[in-house]
Amino acid sequence: MAPTRRPSDGLLARVNFPLYAIEMLTSRHVLVAGGGGSAKTGVANGFEIYEIYHNGTHFCAEEVVRHETGANVVMNFAVRNDGRRSYLCAGQESHCQLYFVNPRIVYEGQDEATATGTEEKRQKGNAVAEHVNENGVRRRPTVAGPQGSGVQDLPNGHAMGASKKDADKNANLKRIRFDIKACDSVQTDFLTSEPLQRVVRISPNGRLMATGGTDGHLRVWSFPQMIQCSDVASHSKEIDDLDFSPDSKYVVTISKDGKGLVWDLASMKQHSQLKWATPEGSKYLYKRCRYGTIEAQRDKYRLFTITNPFGKVGKQRGFLQQWDCISGQLRNAVQIDESLASLAVRDDGRFVAVGSMFTGTVSIYIAFSLQRVLHIPSAHSMFVTGLQFLPITNEEGPPISSDTEAAVLSISVDNKVCIHSLQQRRTIPAWVAILLIIVVLFGAFVFCSYVGI
Repeated sequence: MAPTRRPSDGLLARVNFPLYAIEMLTSRHVLVAGGGGSAKTGVANGFEIYEIYHNGTHFCAEEVVRHETGANVVMNFAVRNDGRRSYLCAGQESHCQLYFVNPRIVYEGQDEATATGTEEKRQKGNAVAEHVNENGVRRRPTVAGPQGSGVQDLPNGHAMGASKKDADKNANLKRIRFDIKACDSVQTDFLTSEPLQRVVRISPNGRLMATGGTDGHLRVWSFPQMIQCSDVASHSKEIDDLDFSPDSKYVVTISKDGKGLVWDLASMKQHSQLKWATPEGSKYLYKRCRYGTIEAQRDKYRLFTITNPFGKVGKQRGFLQQWDCISGQLRNAVQIDESLASLAVRDDGRFVAVGSMFTGTVSIYIAFSLQRVLHIPSAHSMFVTGLQFLPITNEEGPPISSDTEAAVLSISVDNKVCIHSLQQRRTIPAWVAILLIIVVLFGAFVFCSYVGI
């Protein structure tokens, strides 16, 4: 039986708008986006950035930045970090809007107006008092952390029993904040009626951007200049998802026309097509696609997809699939007793996560075998719109230290950001194993002597 959720897992943060996209901004900061759309419903559109940390018992989140996007809801986005700042490419209707996300250091006792020259002055307050804001997000004191992290937790005892002298000292400690600035915008979808960008991805080498939408075209752009390089009428219906291979040589696209196609970026010709024998000849549609590296083999990788049966409401049984990246042939698949909505692969290629369409369930699988190792029923009250693993090989700073083997963030239109962690599998210390072997051998010797063997 798969492990169940730890009591400390679950709600990490709550926002006041539906969430549609999630991605790690740094090794410790997650960015979520969504909104209520252009209708005057009173529901905001925009981004939220949270810092994730582990306090020794469970994961916590601190709200860092909120940025509203006016009437434009953000349904999809991609992030690229170049070490100095991050580029954020957000799908806003038929266009892709580029944002610069610039990190800056502020001091715990310094007001925001002094730090930026534009923001309204914040009340200083007690720098070491831990509290919870109206969204249920924990705020905690920080000190200068490891290189690249910007922050580090204070011991609980120090936080709760700090003296005024300690508070004055902590008033000058560093914290990281982000400024989000809108830059260029390009039209990426040209459907005559209600054009919409459905997906945007940035290549692992940071040189290309690919977009897909309702007109069924795969468009590749130079990045970050966002100058169009190629335009391929790849599908007869809208593109639901796409992804770059880890070596930035291929891009896979999936569409409501039922096809999954792999394209050679050098020639922009079709390299292969994903083909499989569907159960009982039923029609299945690919929903999401993601590449993942193979552990300890950075030059090799796998392709994962999730698929759902077409037109069988109430009898939905989706598949998590693993493909041969060269031939496009199916290597492995596992059937899941409901339709699927979201997919994520950890940066080291070891784990895959899926989220369900109707029950809000989240599950984690071992990538090479597709064995389920964690299952969280009803993690959300509605369908899971996005998943993102906490990274362990991120170059933008050290990963978050915790007692878990893997942790995945999930979002939904229920306005919640949740986290689900797989506990470390317990192993027997070497000295205990040696002692057990000695005891067994001694017992066998005694038994043989007793029976005269």
